[in-house]
Amino acid sequence: MKQYQNAWQAVWRRIDELAARCGRNVKEISLLAVSKQFPPEAVRRLYVLGQRRFGENYVQEARDKQQALTDLADLSWTLIGPLQRNKAALAARIFDRVETVDSLELAKRLSAARPVDLPPLEVLIQVNISAEPQKSGVMAEMAVALAGQIACLPRLRWCGFMGIAAETDDVAEQRRQFALLRQCQMQARTAGLSVEVLSMGMSADLAAAIAEGSTEVRLGSALFGQRPEK
Repeated sequence: MKQYQNAWQAVWRRIDELAARCGRNVKEISLLAVSKQFPPEAVRRLYVLGQRRFGENYVQEARDKQQALTDLADLSWTLIGPLQRNKAALAARIFDRVETVDSLELAKRLSAARPVDLPPLEVLIQVNISAEPQKSGVMAEMAVALAGQIACLPRLRWCGFMGIAAETDDVAEQRRQFALLRQCQMQARTAGLSVEVLSMGMSADLAAAIAEGSTEVRLGSALFGQRPEK
């Protein structure tokens, strides 16, 4: 347990330090614990420390963990991996938020499958801020128009944008890419849309993301330790 406590405290010290460095209130930044490939017991350990929101890449793995942790009623689960259309119906039932919506068709599938007895499913639009062909997401110039369409769908609550920067040690380049997501936020607000979430920043680019206005950072191994091999 001490390992998790030390990691938890170190992560929050780092976030607090980076927020202070750029004049931001740390309370504006939430932490999504990326629990993919870690066992349910690891989730439980962070839960005891106060973590409630966990991110998973795979629908089936998330469902298995939920079934193993049914006694933790206030857990919140977020899908951060690419969502295959044939898994959309299950994802709409078991997640509280899906951050990887990149088409109106996928959003419509989630909308149609969200049970009426659950709160609206929170969704983010994934923007391909690095313009890498192997990455999912819409181009930045298409993001606001898609947001306007998704915001009209029933059983969904569109909350904002998510982006993953290219792997680089160049902080200026990291910030340039994250700035594209911030521009999407400003353009959406100009269009009359409410943008609550900018999900950007992982261990390697945390400083750049927070400096550019991230409201949610996604960290895994910094909290849980080395990720187990599949």
